[in-house]
Amino acid sequence: MIVPTRRFVVFGVAGTVLALLPILVVPHAWVVWAAYVAVLAVLALGDLALTPSRGLVELNVVTPDLIYIGADAVLSVEIGVPRWRRAARFHGLVEVDPDLVEPELFEIDVPAQGRGVVSLTLSAHRRGRPMVRLVWLRWQGPSGLLERRLRQPLDTVVRVAPNVRAVQTAALRMFSNREFLTGLKVERHLGEGSEFDALRDYVQGMDPRAIDWKASARHTKLICRQFRAERNHQIVLAFDTGHLMSEPLNGVPKLDHAINAALLLGYVSLRTGDRVGMLSFDAEVRSVLAPQSGVSALRRLQEHAADIDYTATETNFTLGLTTLLGHLNRRSLVVLFTDFVDSVTAELLVENARRLSRRHVLLFVALRDAGLDAMEHALPQSIDDVNRSVVAGDLVRERDVVLSRLRRMGVLVLDAPPERLSANLINRYLDVKRRELVG
Repeated sequence: MIVPTRRFVVFGVAGTVLALLPILVVPHAWVVWAAYVAVLAVLALGDLALTPSRGLVELNVVTPDLIYIGADAVLSVEIGVPRWRRAARFHGLVEVDPDLVEPELFEIDVPAQGRGVVSLTLSAHRRGRPMVRLVWLRWQGPSGLLERRLRQPLDTVVRVAPNVRAVQTAALRMFSNREFLTGLKVERHLGEGSEFDALRDYVQGMDPRAIDWKASARHTKLICRQFRAERNHQIVLAFDTGHLMSEPLNGVPKLDHAINAALLLGYVSLRTGDRVGMLSFDAEVRSVLAPQSGVSALRRLQEHAADIDYTATETNFTLGLTTLLGHLNRRSLVVLFTDFVDSVTAELLVENARRLSRRHVLLFVALRDAGLDAMEHALPQSIDDVNRSVVAGDLVRERDVVLSRLRRMGVLVLDAPPERLSANLINRYLDVKRRELVG
């Protein structure tokens, strides 16, 4: 496509008007106007002759296969003019889906019969599979009167996944902490745990119930059994993907906060010998991943989490949690990430949580909105502020009522703001391990 530039429009309109003014005084001065138009036309044709045509321009765009939330990826644009004997300057723009941050405008200088490359930063707002739609290019001739344009569709899908690098960094920081490792690897205190670890000599202060009398008889001295926390527990990370979990909290959807914390928990659980699976549901069950073991399973957890999509539907807790019950063939720790508005909408959630907690250990995880608490306690300046404070207070109280009901049913409850969710979740997991609630 060949398009006149702003300069051509200005010179064409303003210059033509000025060139016509002498005709008002001297009729034969039309020659000046004709000469001006001819010069403008020659310059415009010169632009066309001195710029490479679309057929001579080679455009190659390399998009990243995977982008991590919170991390930048590189999108590379390469332009070549191997059959053109003059240098050229190209300006361009990459169009992307709204879930991606649109790259900045770029400029590439391409030498004669050569190639030019520019690397652009590409990042994402949300998980999913957004597309890099197309690339616009434009380049002008020496006088800048006409420019050529090229529109090349790409329609390339880019996978946006939770930032497992950040998860691994946080996990490695935990595992490098000696105090953390003391409580995480194995429980070696007598009387705790259910898995036999070793025999050791009895010393004063040990629990007499741990004495192994047969071993003591063989060695003619008191020998105690030492236990540790059982490994190979089954952990299921269950995600409510209904419309409430798509709402942003601190600029990030609640579902993404939940997935990031869940991946960190999954990494820690896999490192300690447990098996980890996933399930997501809203109006229907969206995905199921059978429990996996070994640290290498983190990759599968991450890929599965990347495909958990946002929805605008109401959550069917009966269907989701009943399906989960049907997939569990042994006692498990179920970590349910969900949200609710009030006690009425949470009634089905509470009833199905009660049924699930009879057979399994249920850890109910909800994200607390600090903004709602601040709104409740804010000093009102107007009647609207009073109304907002009253409504916020009612929501907070109803939320606390539902969480209290869950606790009385024996459900473990974690209600934490996003910035403290991961650490609190790991602490709850370690507490479950120490207390042998799953075994």
